Amino acid sequence: MKDLVWGKILSVGVDEIDEDHRKLLDIFNILNHSVKEGESPEYLVATLEELINCTVWHFSHEERLMLKYQYPEIAEHKTEHQELIQSAKELQQKVLQSDKTVADKHIEFLEHWLTEHILTTDGRLGSFLSEVM
Repeated sequence: MKDLVWGKILSVGVDEIDEDHRKLLDIFNILNHSVKEGESPEYLVATLEELINCTVWHFSHEERLMLKYQYPEIAEHKTEHQELIQSAKELQQKVLQSDKTVADKHIEFLEHWLTEHILTTDGRLGSFLSEVM
């Protein structure tokens, strides 16, 4: 699995959100490399935990901005955040129950999970915020 590389296509046009996204990609890449390099199961679980915690913080950051600027799609966006966190926590439980093994399929799931949300839902938020901030 290749690293996720930050580029203009992933930018939502709001610096503080883009900075959060870069950090999320960095943690994802650390996890990806750790799987390839055969790091200990405990290290993989800790890295996955860091990715989830950073994502939870990032989502609350976005939701604060949505409230401040009265984003009209806030309910739908927050629902997607809740669903994404739930799916990540379910993945985490699977990893914990399967000898703490993070497989390529888990990395692929997380890659899709991160990039799809940034490219679609966050892209719409970024367009809105760029106009009102």
